[in-house]
Amino acid sequence: QVQLVESGGGLVQPGGSLRLSCAASISIFSINDMGWYRQAPGKQRELVATITSWGTTTYADSVSGRSTLTRDNAKNTVYLQMNSLKPEDTAVYYCYARMTPGGRNYWGQGTQVTVSS
Repeated sequence: QVQLVESGGGLVQPGGSLRLSCAASISIFSINDMGWYRQAPGKQRELVATITSWGTTTYADSVSGRSTLTRDNAKNTVYLQMNSLKPEDTAVYYCYARMTPGGRNYWGQGTQVTVSS
């Protein structure tokens, strides 16, 4: 099992930036892939970005070009840098980790991101 602790959410104005952090309780080398989902009120949870154990990243079209997902292996932490934020980015952001391809997702507790003037 793995525990995930998120931080970095908050209130930001449109056009601003935030960096979300997700710290894992185990070495992220043992995690097949991890990243972020988000869920806005009344909407389904959607995948935002993922990074594999070998460093390959993928992004949802809605955030591609505005977001960067990186990992710090020494700190067992992944970071989601989000720029040019829009009101439609407002959601609860959940970190996830999956130990094996096709395996279950482990979840963090979620962190609120609100983009508003």
